[in-house]
Amino acid sequence: MTYQEKKSITTLISAVLIFASYCLYMYVQYPEEGLELEESFRYWGSFVLVLTLVSIVAHIIISIIFNIIFRITTGEKEPTFADELDKLIELRAHRNSFFLFILGFLLAMGSLVTDQPLSVMFVILIVSGFLSDVTGSITKLYHYRRGV
Repeated sequence: MTYQEKKSITTLISAVLIFASYCLYMYVQYPEEGLELEESFRYWGSFVLVLTLVSIVAHIIISIIFNIIFRITTGEKEPTFADELDKLIELRAHRNSFFLFILGFLLAMGSLVTDQPLSVMFVILIVSGFLSDVTGSITKLYHYRRGV
């Protein structure tokens, strides 16, 4: 298995674990029914902001740990260059990821148009962000395994 495949698998697993653990942590803190609009905005705003920060920091730490473990186990350094295949795979992964996020964004805005509760919009946005991250990792893994 190549470095890129291992990194894609690590990124995929870490994204799922970070998202699941954070959602479980925040589920317990969900305010009871009948909360005011201002409290709802505060809860969902902090949910998205903290999830973003936690996810970024955790991905950086996991990437550093992955590179250390990869170097210790294989004796190889991280590839310092990206050839045309790497760039093409990266572009396709970004395309698929962005497409899924934009679709989720449009669905979230559609939920507001159809008079759904405010929490539905935030849940759709959060889930579409998670699914776009997972889709990017799966796309990279698929193309590194099967080719372009």
